[in-house]
Amino acid sequence: MTISADTQITELTVNDHACLTFGEPEELFDLTAAFVRDGLDGGLKVVWLSDATPDRATAELARRGIAVEEALASGQLVAASYDGRLLDGQVFSAGHAMTWLEREMQRAGNQGLRLAVDMSWALGPVTGVEHLPEFEEQVAAALAGTATSVLCQYDRERFDPVTLASVAAFHTRSVAAATYHADVMLRICRQYAPAGIRLAGELDYQACDSLALALTEAIRLEGDVTVNAVPLAFIDVTCARMILDAARGLDAARGLEAARGLDAARGLDTGRGQPEARRMILRCRPGLAARFVLLGAADIPALRVVTVDDH
Repeated sequence: MTISADTQITELTVNDHACLTFGEPEELFDLTAAFVRDGLDGGLKVVWLSDATPDRATAELARRGIAVEEALASGQLVAASYDGRLLDGQVFSAGHAMTWLEREMQRAGNQGLRLAVDMSWALGPVTGVEHLPEFEEQVAAALAGTATSVLCQYDRERFDPVTLASVAAFHTRSVAAATYHADVMLRICRQYAPAGIRLAGELDYQACDSLALALTEAIRLEGDVTVNAVPLAFIDVTCARMILDAARGLDAARGLEAARGLDAARGLDTGRGQPEARRMILRCRPGLAARFVLLGAADIPALRVVTVDDH
């Protein structure tokens, strides 16, 4: 039971040149949303060059709680394709790409810039792709002493180990989702936007310790806790009850808050701060939602079950 991530996405700062490795689109969108969210909150200009269409990219950000319409309207957020930026048609030139990046850095000025780049373009029939390491090296040099940070996103399932190794040396940070359990049957990892955990595969009692650690760390953070179980195909009763018990714990905190509020109204000083009312949002497919309801989900005020039909 280990947590694997050299750097958390939320720890990135000014002039970082970070290499993010991801395993599936949902993980990419989640980590990118956190990178975008923190950049917008910090007043930075944020640009995302994505393999997805701009509409799909912004829709994924909005689904994760990012106020995209206002940011797009003000020009603080840009979601765009590679063409005319990193690529000229199906041709890649490190010099052309650097010219574009340096122009974006100048436009951002003192505001600062956050750039996320999905590197999936390098998996296609692109002329000049062999110059990718050269580009990464030039990016690293250009960021020194600036207010720009760049997040290069590589699919670890599609890029070969040689390519990943060739670009790794030019990055200051290595980023991945904090992972509590990963094997051929199950993946439990942290979700960053909205904050919580993500479950994929088949979950049973053998992974109870990993699930308990993931829930514990999510609850330690502020705000609501999202349990994204949409990619989960099966969960046994033991693990389902553990999730429900965690939601009941949030209910207990709500009750404590109410009691302290009543004491305050009576003029009593408990000497302790009041916890914020929190919820657990459980997102899952209809079959799993029915199982949670049978186990008493509807009787937990702090729990909201959101049914998602991903078909």
